[in-house]
Order: sequence, then C-alpha cells, then structure tokens
Amino acid sequence: MPPLVSVIVVNWNGCHHLEKCLTALSAQTYPEIEIIVVDNGSTDESVTWVAKHFPGVRLICNPHNRGFAAASNEGIQAGRGAYLALLNNDTQVAPDWLAELVAAIELDPRIGMVASRMLFADETRMINSTGICLDRSGIVWDRSAGEVDRSAERVPVEIFGACAGAALYRRVLFDEIGLFDEEFFAYLEDVDLSWRARWWGWKAVYAPGAKVYHIHSATAHEGSRFKTYLLAKNKIYLLAKNYPFPYLLIFLPTILFYEVLSLGFAALNGVGGSAWQGRLAGLRALPIAMRKRRALWAGPHASARDVFLFMEPVAWPWRVYARYRHLYRQRLQGKAR
Repeated sequence: MPPLVSVIVVNWNGCHHLEKCLTALSAQTYPEIEIIVVDNGSTDESVTWVAKHFPGVRLICNPHNRGFAAASNEGIQAGRGAYLALLNNDTQVAPDWLAELVAAIELDPRIGMVASRMLFADETRMINSTGICLDRSGIVWDRSAGEVDRSAERVPVEIFGACAGAALYRRVLFDEIGLFDEEFFAYLEDVDLSWRARWWGWKAVYAPGAKVYHIHSATAHEGSRFKTYLLAKNKIYLLAKNYPFPYLLIFLPTILFYEVLSLGFAALNGVGGSAWQGRLAGLRALPIAMRKRRALWAGPHASARDVFLFMEPVAWPWRVYARYRHLYRQRLQGKAR
C-alpha cells in the first residue's frame, strides 16, 4: 500500500472557501489520504457546514484563533500519515496534486518538503508561488511569482524551501527539527521551518506537476495593517534566529538599508504605524530568538557557509520591487472594483 498522507487544512471564517477546497481534496487520485480541518475559532458556519457536508473529514475545533503555526501543529500531531500535507482553505487542487507531491518526495530520502505549482485563482496563467526564495538582505519572496505559467519546468528541482500554503512534508522531518514555531503566529513560519531544515541537512524540491489554484491573501488581505504588522515582527525574529554567522555581521548594513526602504514604502501606503509597531515587537522577541538560535547550534548542523550559499544574491531596490509588483497591481484592481 502507498503511504498514508494526512492533509491539514487550517480554517478561520473561511466557510465560503471550503466547498471548493474539500471537494477537490476528496477527488484526489492518490488512494491513501485523510483530511483534517483545524478550525481556529470561526464565528461563521464553518464547523457545522463541514460536519454536515463532509462527515468523513476529521475536525479539530479551537475556541479562539491560535494562528496558522499553532493550528498546523495541531493537525500534524493529530495526523496518522507518514507524509503530511498543508493546504490553505482558499485553494483548489488538481486531481493528481497529491500523487505528484508524493512522487517527488520519494525521489530521495533526504527530501523533507515539496512545494506545489501555485497559480492565482483569478489569473490562472500567472504563477503565485513555486517555493520560497530568500536573499542575503533577508528579503523573502515567492519563487517565480508574477511570471506567466508556461510550464517550462517538467521535473522536480531543488529550491530553498516550500510555501506552507500547499506543501508536502515528511513526518520524520518534524520529528527531527521540531514543529512550526508558534511565536510567528502567521506568516514566515514556513520560511523558518525551511531554514531550520537546511541547517539540519534536509532538502526541498518543487514539483511542477502539483497544480494548485490559490486566492492570495484571502484571510488577511494584502497590505492590511494586520499582515504588515506580522511580517515586520516576524522578519526580525526570523533573521535573528536563523541567519548564519558571521555573514549576518557582513550583511547587516544591507539588511538595515532595506528595512528603512520598507518602512518608507509602508508609510506611503498608509500602514507605516503597523510596520513600525511590528518591528518593535520583533526587537522585543529577540531574547526568544537568540535562545532558540543557541539550541539550534548546540545540535548537529550544516556549516554556516553551506546554508549561506542557498541564499540568493542581494538585488537592487527596483528589482526587489519587481518581485511584488503583481501583488500591488492586484491590490489596486481590487480597490477599483
């Protein structure tokens, strides 16, 4: 029998998304699958709707919103599968999505995670993500984001890490390096997991055949104060916890330069206060980050140079802007509607 895959869908007031998401999951060609919905204290009809329309789905109900990282961990711990897939509730997967992910992860026992080919649900020829990229100035973005989907890649390729919006993981990976860090609450927790996996010598690949249609930032809207705050806080925490030393000292001026630019851009978009408050929260979390950093270095790990070489070179500011230009355009179009 093929290995069981536990698919975990974290939900918060996303009842209007769940029908497409769960119907597509129920139609997977992969034969051994269990579906777990972790509800984060929804105040809509999510829980009763799932119980009524998808009685075979396992429900975990939290009394309040614990955040994406904590809810994912609940699903991981409850799942029985040797493989664990995370999937956003605002997605619709192709019938062979899971089969493609499993085929990719079984190519090498040191592949710990696999990224999907995520496409925008409202612009199906545009790529949302094919994995995680991270450069030496500490900037994170979705690989291939905004590009036209020409399906040029046919076989799995190695990448830095997988976007947890639609990814497959080995259970043994979590057993070895730990679960998602709940200090993140939401956003960049998958980057942290990918970085920790790199420190432990795990690989990540992108499976081009694993197609997913995604409504980007349907829960916390792009450019919202909530998302801006968390991204600002979590970036400082992420870099303090994982950036290889002594390269951190070398690139610290560059990191600070881009932080100033980011604050200015946030101010121009009316969320400067949230961006500033998030960075202050990130600075307050530095003692926690350093404690976890010391724990990471206390165990067996890859060399700082090996981890550093997986980070992309620093780009000029206008090239950094180009990585997110498609999201700004979609945000403006949404406002116009």
